[in-house]
Amino acid sequence: MPTRARERLVETAEDLFYAEGIRAVGVERLLEESGVGRASFYRHFASKDDLVETVLSERDRQWRQALAEGVAARGDHPLAVFDFLAERFARADYRGCAFINAMAELGDTDTAVYRLARAHKAAVTDYLAGLLEKAGYASSAALAAQLMLLIDGALVTALRERSAEPAHRAKAVATALLG
Repeated sequence: MPTRARERLVETAEDLFYAEGIRAVGVERLLEESGVGRASFYRHFASKDDLVETVLSERDRQWRQALAEGVAARGDHPLAVFDFLAERFARADYRGCAFINAMAELGDTDTAVYRLARAHKAAVTDYLAGLLEKAGYASSAALAAQLMLLIDGALVTALRERSAEPAHRAKAVATALLG
């Protein structure tokens, strides 16, 4: 019977990294919390950095899927992104954007983690451009970059204020921008 060691490591790491930070959580803690042995850890991951990359890659896939589903459920309008975010910001476990957090925590722009975070932001911006184009907005790429700036600002401000309100304020600015 398979032990699902890899899945347990990834799930545990995702929870702990998001709640406490990447640097704050060592391999020993990951092993203890996941119930996975050291040999199994290194059978699945070359290093903690490798695990961090896996966690962020999986989070990217899940987050973008949830975003697309959440926006589609709200009518597929570009402004629905902010309603989706407001719902996320209201959660008790909201700790900011995992990608912004990783970039800020690790700092080095010449790492796989930084490249993953940057790729995530680029993919979300491309998604926004597609929404804008589908909704008939000209200059969809430029508008998407502006909406991404509002989104990133709302993500950080929601963490500071511990509220969904930044999503509503960003939506008001986006509404005027798209006017």
